[in-house]
Amino acid sequence: MPAAPPAVSPGLPRRIRVGYGLGSLCTGTFATVPGLILLYYLTDVLAVPPAVAGAAVFLPKAWDVLINPLVGALCDRSRLPGGGRRAFLLIGACTLPPLFALIFAAPPLRGGAAAGYVAVLFLLAATAYAVFQVPYVTMPAEMTEDPHERGRVLGWRVGFLGVAILLSGAVAPAIAHADGDTPASYRLMGAVVAVLLAAGMFGAWAATRGAPEAARSRAEPSLRAQLAAARSHRPFLHLAGMWTLQALAIGVMLAGVQYFATYTLGSATAVTWLFVCLIGPLALFMPLWNRLARRKGVRYAQWCASLLYTAGAAVLGLAPAAGPAAGYASVVLVGIAYAGLQLLPLTMLADTLAADAARTGVRRAATFTGLWTAAETLAFALGAGVFALVLAVTGFRSSDAAHHVSQPDAALTGITAGMSVLPALLGAASLWLLHRYREPATESPKEEPARAE
Repeated sequence: MPAAPPAVSPGLPRRIRVGYGLGSLCTGTFATVPGLILLYYLTDVLAVPPAVAGAAVFLPKAWDVLINPLVGALCDRSRLPGGGRRAFLLIGACTLPPLFALIFAAPPLRGGAAAGYVAVLFLLAATAYAVFQVPYVTMPAEMTEDPHERGRVLGWRVGFLGVAILLSGAVAPAIAHADGDTPASYRLMGAVVAVLLAAGMFGAWAATRGAPEAARSRAEPSLRAQLAAARSHRPFLHLAGMWTLQALAIGVMLAGVQYFATYTLGSATAVTWLFVCLIGPLALFMPLWNRLARRKGVRYAQWCASLLYTAGAAVLGLAPAAGPAAGYASVVLVGIAYAGLQLLPLTMLADTLAADAARTGVRRAATFTGLWTAAETLAFALGAGVFALVLAVTGFRSSDAAHHVSQPDAALTGITAGMSVLPALLGAASLWLLHRYREPATESPKEEPARAE
């Protein structure tokens, strides 16, 4: 009979586990909606040239690489009432929702002036998001030292993440396109999404009141110090590199899906159904990825998800010749893989951090999660920039909501290649880093991936 795991800390109340997961309504929504809509909003509603639009989307999110270490250091030194981490959750909750709504409430501007307005508001929103996200992702490692209890907490986080991605990714485009891509419809969409952000952020802040602090991890005070710590931990480097490439592939695909719907499938509203095909499998297949990980190991399951994503993205390139049905079917394959990619890297990260703490005796979760979130955010932002570059190189023509223009054949080919070939190549490159990843603790059959209870 196997020995029971040591009771390092008492089990967390269900209120705290579920309440913590509510924060993913924010992280999932903010990672999805700008990547899905913002570039298209700039090029096809505000008549911003693709290259300028790409810079307006990418540069504010690239700021996260600098702001995340600063937020982590401020959280570590914080003595604010209500708990240092939770106080930052509240600050983010008060600032991000209104800033997000203002991004899509641009005055009647066009071209470069419109891009400048959006870039400034997006920069402020990205800063508010960092204030919430950095302490949020650190909290599970500090609320309990029990890996099984930590897995239950992460399970709720992943569950709400799937809800947020599906809800925001389906509803936001539907509202934006309901009145023919007018500025008014985008303003309404921004307000509705802001309410969803506020619900998740304030919910996480309120429900984690009284959460224990079983351990306290401290981030290195600068980006240089964080990178030095990461260089000393090869498993983390390979794991973070793998996920960064996969997040970049997903970011490119998210940025392109609206263009693919409008110019390849011939209907702007088709983006809602494409997104349902992409995200719909989350709830159905995430338990199956969980089961595969328990039986074969998390790394094995990650291999399967990564290979399936790469294959699905490659097949998507056949959609212009094979017809819309082939496009939807390919996106479903990508969605099945995406369900695993949302769960398994987080599980591997938690196991890697726990193994590092056991091996070194030093708690570096804040340092590594700060780098992880910065790399993830930068990758998603870079995805929009890369797709904008593809549009610019292939001659895409910008327009406003009242005057849509036809696109040259080269631009149509670029949209398809950006949605399929480029993500497939990035997915294939991530496999090399997954092959290099080694962390014995994550390969133990006793370690189960996160699940909600």
